[in-house]
Amino acid sequence: MKASTSALFFGLGLLATPLLAHAQGLGPDSEGKPIDITADELEVQNKACVSTWRGKAEALQGSSRLRADMIRATMAPKGGGGATGTGACGDLVKIDAEGNVYYVTTKDQRVRGDAGTYDAQNETVTLTGDVVAVQGQNVMRGTRMVFNTKTGEGRMVGAAAGAGAKGRPRGVFYPSKKQETASK
Repeated sequence: MKASTSALFFGLGLLATPLLAHAQGLGPDSEGKPIDITADELEVQNKACVSTWRGKAEALQGSSRLRADMIRATMAPKGGGGATGTGACGDLVKIDAEGNVYYVTTKDQRVRGDAGTYDAQNETVTLTGDVVAVQGQNVMRGTRMVFNTKTGEGRMVGAAAGAGAKGRPRGVFYPSKKQETASK
């Protein structure tokens, strides 16, 4: 679906302003900072207050980054619309990501999965599918991870339960070099 240049700029104005003015925190140091989204292609649905970014899509806020094949940003409708029949859009509600999803909060903390959702109200990022979380050398695997961007707390679940079952959450953790040196 192609939009005319004037319609595209109108749509960008409606959708971009709430992202900049009322952005919650995509990561621990992101609250109040603007969210910068880029991709190969953008589709705007003004009445629904949705913008869909396709092709190497990336959302940046502070030091946090969300990358995927597709990112869809949804804002809360404000109502109104005047003669154009489009509604004004308010605060960010959520960002959905699909395909090759990568979420990075610092240079040594990253998570990948098949799909993800940033819920602005609850300040959580949820990744699903084949989820791999890495912090330095430490690695955790599971099928669903929920990360609170404000508190830094998270939860990993797997596709199976019970001793010996494949698909349970798994972690491999390495001692820090400071601990090794101090214990010698």
